[in-house]
Amino acid sequence: MKQKLTDAEWKVMTVLWEQSPRTMMEITNALKEETGWTKYTVMSFLKRMEEKGALHFTDGGKAKLYYPDWKKEDAEIQETEDFLNKVFHGKIGLMLNAMVQQNALSEQEIEELNRILNECEK
Repeated sequence: MKQKLTDAEWKVMTVLWEQSPRTMMEITNALKEETGWTKYTVMSFLKRMEEKGALHFTDGGKAKLYYPDWKKEDAEIQETEDFLNKVFHGKIGLMLNAMVQQNALSEQEIEELNRILNECEK
């Protein structure tokens, strides 16, 4: 999965990761309030995402049924790596230092990071 998802495509994939298969109208209805997209906008995204290999469809009789082909975890890892490389030269320490200096981490998040790091040491 070398291709990247745009912000709009993330919205579509999130709907499919939550529940699939879905029809184009089900996807449109799930995103309508947040985005205001019409079925034609969603149709364009679905076509482009199919060309990328992010999803596929089967013929469901009345309507096509869309399925995600990319795993959510794989997309999240790639997006995280791309962000880390782009903004912090691939160094998570730089990112965490920036977050600490901006007081961007809550106590709960710091505890979670400590738990994760402790598990890595085992």
